[in-house]
Amino acid sequence: MTAAESDMVFAGSVPELYDQHLVPLIFESYAVDLVTRLEATGARRVLEVASGTGVLTRAMAASLDEAVSIIASDLNQPMLDHAASVGTARSVAWRQADVMALPFPDDSFDAVVCQFGVMFFPDRSGAFTEMGRVLRPGGTLLFNVWDRIETNEFAATVTVALAGLFPEAPPEFLPRTPHGYYRPDDVQADIVAAGFDSSFGYELLQARSRAATCDIPAIAYCQGTPLRHEIDAIDPARLGEATTAAADAIAEQFGRTDVDGLISAFVATALKP
Repeated sequence: MTAAESDMVFAGSVPELYDQHLVPLIFESYAVDLVTRLEATGARRVLEVASGTGVLTRAMAASLDEAVSIIASDLNQPMLDHAASVGTARSVAWRQADVMALPFPDDSFDAVVCQFGVMFFPDRSGAFTEMGRVLRPGGTLLFNVWDRIETNEFAATVTVALAGLFPEAPPEFLPRTPHGYYRPDDVQADIVAAGFDSSFGYELLQARSRAATCDIPAIAYCQGTPLRHEIDAIDPARLGEATTAAADAIAEQFGRTDVDGLISAFVATALKP
């Protein structure tokens, strides 16, 4: 399995650890922001792609009017299974779907939303084209992407710690994929190539990532993301050692309890002509 392929695999214990640790650490505040922006569009038919374990889905179900239909889709069935087991405040439709070939007719939705998923798409312009296909004319695409890794302090600290632990094969999942697609010119070029209006909104939004102990972000990144696959590929017996090294590095910089680090992302808005 190539690095690009393993970056897209969320299976085994990863979905549960992702939802338990990473979601409250870095995703929840951005989900609330996306829902606020979505409400302002007045959308009545919403498709979520790359829904993961459902943090944005749950926020939409809790805040959007019950008349708004929500379909939440993801490539990874284990992530959907976990999301469905957690449940939502009201009924939503869960669909396993590849964003490169969405199983919906043209012009089906008023809005398509994606929380921190577009970085994983193998052909981003192609994925944006497909999302545009299922949007009605005048519909809205809303998504967010992480800023460069240096502005996301826990992720950067974990990456440096693991590079020190595995100098011959430093795990590069975090800078390569979650923090590898953020430059405004690159994102806008892909959006415009997909047929969206050139008046593209791209807003920097920073927040704080907080946890009770340094172990939580270490477990979140090392065991609750595809970074685990890179560690296992080196030596699965060293996963605990890698997690401890990450926790110690976070403790050295942020303390062992009540840790608090910067997180930084961009929120994108695009309209279908």
